[in-house]
Amino acid sequence: MARRSCRHSLLILLPLLLAMVPESTQLQSSQAWSLLKIQQLLNYPPVLSTWANHTDFCYGGDYKTASAFIECYGDSVTQLHIIGPGGAGAPPLPKTFSIDAFFTTLSRLPDLRVLTLTGLGLWGPLPGKVSRLASLEIVNISGNYLYGQLPEGLSRLGNLQTFIADDNMLSGELPGWLGKLPSLAVLSLRNNSLQGPLPESVRDMGSLRSLTLASNNLSGAVPDLSALKNLQVVDLANNSLGPAFPRLGRKVASVVLSGNRFSDGLPGELSSFYLLEHLDVSRNGFVGPFPPTLLALPSIEYLSIAGNRFTGLLAANMSCGENLRFVDVSSNLLTGSLPSCLTRAPSSKPDESKVTLVAASNCLSATGGGDVGWQHPSLFCQNQALAVGIVPDQAHSKKSGAKAGLVAGIVAGALAGAVLVGVAVFLAVRKVTMRRAKARPPRRLVEHASSAYPSQFFADARYISQTVKLGALGIPAYRSFSLVELEAATNNFEVSCLLGQDAHGQMYRGTLSNGTPVTIRTLRVKRSQTSQSFNRHIEMISKLRHRHLVSALGHCFEYNLDDSTVTQLYLVFEYVQNGNLRSRISQGTEGRKLPWVQRISTAIGVAKGIQFLHGGIMPGLFANNLKITNILLDQNLVAKIGSYNIPILAETAKSEGGGGGSKYPSDRVPNGDKMDIYDFGVILLEVVTGRPITSIQEVEIMREQQQSALTSESPARRRLLVDPSVGRACSDESARTVIEICLRCLAKEAAQRPSVEDVLWNLQFAAQVQDDCRGGDSRSQSSEESPLSPSQIPRASNTAPADAA
Repeated sequence: MARRSCRHSLLILLPLLLAMVPESTQLQSSQAWSLLKIQQLLNYPPVLSTWANHTDFCYGGDYKTASAFIECYGDSVTQLHIIGPGGAGAPPLPKTFSIDAFFTTLSRLPDLRVLTLTGLGLWGPLPGKVSRLASLEIVNISGNYLYGQLPEGLSRLGNLQTFIADDNMLSGELPGWLGKLPSLAVLSLRNNSLQGPLPESVRDMGSLRSLTLASNNLSGAVPDLSALKNLQVVDLANNSLGPAFPRLGRKVASVVLSGNRFSDGLPGELSSFYLLEHLDVSRNGFVGPFPPTLLALPSIEYLSIAGNRFTGLLAANMSCGENLRFVDVSSNLLTGSLPSCLTRAPSSKPDESKVTLVAASNCLSATGGGDVGWQHPSLFCQNQALAVGIVPDQAHSKKSGAKAGLVAGIVAGALAGAVLVGVAVFLAVRKVTMRRAKARPPRRLVEHASSAYPSQFFADARYISQTVKLGALGIPAYRSFSLVELEAATNNFEVSCLLGQDAHGQMYRGTLSNGTPVTIRTLRVKRSQTSQSFNRHIEMISKLRHRHLVSALGHCFEYNLDDSTVTQLYLVFEYVQNGNLRSRISQGTEGRKLPWVQRISTAIGVAKGIQFLHGGIMPGLFANNLKITNILLDQNLVAKIGSYNIPILAETAKSEGGGGGSKYPSDRVPNGDKMDIYDFGVILLEVVTGRPITSIQEVEIMREQQQSALTSESPARRRLLVDPSVGRACSDESARTVIEICLRCLAKEAAQRPSVEDVLWNLQFAAQVQDDCRGGDSRSQSSEESPLSPSQIPRASNTAPADAA
């Protein structure tokens, strides 16, 4: 009779199951010898002392811990991870230790793809014979005492995609051969002793996505990086780089240049970086006007310009991006009053968080509200601006103090006049631009996403970054659960906890011992499915963690102890308890329907979730059968995709003999990404119109209506097709932009549908336009422009099932 049990650790369970399978392949004797030699060369971690001739390195679960573990494919080692405490906690290596002998031993593992040797106290120059490990794709040797220059042998690792060597003592200049690494996506050399300029060859690293060189001794100008279309993260903090702000591509999400010698002004194109989330240019010598448009970037979350010489007149009516959470403008030469969007009191709405603001040591006035801290008198900023040449220097004349004050006053008046002229020019240009925008689709300021994503290992690096962000949002770390925990959470899987059932199994609501509500999905497993297949499935599921997904929290296996076969798999997801999007759109009661701004924000969240499913993990997940009823809202009204295409579900259905399994792998569904874009267009159509869409026929009718309204010159006619509950609040330009991208998503030909990045930009543009025009539309509307009631709009016959769309 089968006994039920669950292991508490995936690293222990899966290798143990594999080891008990008769067909298990033994590791090559030469590679086992190499691992035992590594044991002799190192003192740490203690688990190495358990390695012996009889050790089953690949499938012996007892030898796998968080500090040392090995992964194999067939009879070869493909991953080696040895992790020490780092710093003073690392015990000294044997006096006989030789870094050269160590890498000679590693070279006997020819199929090694992932190598982690962190915090072990390794010392010596990194040997050039690292080039013998030709299969390497990820290398992390952080937290050691490696010194000297980077060896040229690294340039021969054609498959290298991630190289991390933080917290060492590497020195010399960055080599020019970096441009010869065609697949390198992540380069991190933080906290070393590198010096000299960045090589021009960095411009040739077309796959580069993350460049981290903070806390070194680098100097000189930063090469032109605008050709690196995949670059997302740039961290060059605490060096001596400058003076000009580097040229970057518009896909960057994080730029950290603090603690350098940049001394020119900020480039104007920064205001068009609509994916920028984090900008830190503090503690430099930047001069010139501070562009307030940075506060209004749609994705910006963190902005610091502290410790520079930025000038400018701030005003209470300036706009801020809805994602902005931290702003530091301290120690500059700013005047005026703080924008009200930075000083608002904590909102009663749970989805609106107060911005953390640091604004001391400027010349700001407290009249606009908010705590400005200690400020200089206004004359100080005017004189300092003159002294550093930000405005024409008229302070050299040796006049009396009274006359100097008069000159300063004249200069201040000139500055104020210039600001007013600039505002007038800006409004005129903006009016012309918006007029032209009505005659053509909104311009795209982002490139189409490349479908050539790097391999699994860069996804791992992105997953680590994403996990850190999720941790800050309160989503617990992924882990394995015991069956006892899940039984206690569901009162032994009581019927009252059952949420639903489908071909794959049941779904239960449960509450963990710490009070966390969860959704538990049970999957029946056939004996034809091998234990090996679960390893890659669990690896993928553990990466399904994103702010806009119902994230995976863990798993549990139930297995038969008699023959070690897995009989049932439990997947644990976060529980989202605030209803679905339809309940706040087309079926929402008065007072509970989302306003227009929140609808755009929700659509942006769904698009970001789709973007993560397509490219945040490897392989990407496409054809996710997205529906508005599967878009859930958490307690802060953050949208989360609640159901998506997990490959193990399709394989389980296929093993059951049903037709639910797709004949294509999840990453090879023909036009799978465009299928998701079409489904998103249907969701967006319901978000705009506020009418529940229950059939494909309704989609076609409403699409034609929207197309007709879009070509009309009358804003009133366009507003007729917007949900009456938000019609008066939304600006015409914002509605027009959303309708245009919606119609493009619903294009009949898949090739004509936009990329998810294109969708994101247009929605963020619509949000920004709405924010700019907030209040203006309500004043300009006339009484005859009242929205059309739902009964006045023709409907198709409602014969299709509710989920047909």
